[in-house]
Amino acid sequence: MSRGPDALTLLARALTAGAEAAGCAVRITASDSVRWASATFTGMRHRITLCCSAGDALDAWLATLPEAEFDLRGHLVADLVVERIRRDGDAMTVELEALTLEKR
Repeated sequence: MSRGPDALTLLARALTAGAEAAGCAVRITASDSVRWASATFTGMRHRITLCCSAGDALDAWLATLPEAEFDLRGHLVADLVVERIRRDGDAMTVELEALTLEKR
């Protein structure tokens, strides 16, 4: 029996939907996750690469990401960082790092 999408899939969907709602389109071109645990929490560390067109809407959306709230079934986003932004004309590549924790 399937438990549904994993944290990376849920986060990717939320990022794409959030960008669209902010008026900018993003495409996820790479993603990776590794298990993470502390003495009290379990979760995953994620690296996500987005491709998008440069613009004011994208810049505004990226500025809000570290404080954004995400509704991920069974998980919460404990940390999200815009790690790197590369511009090549109108095209941008954005690398994100995030930590999701399992809700119990």
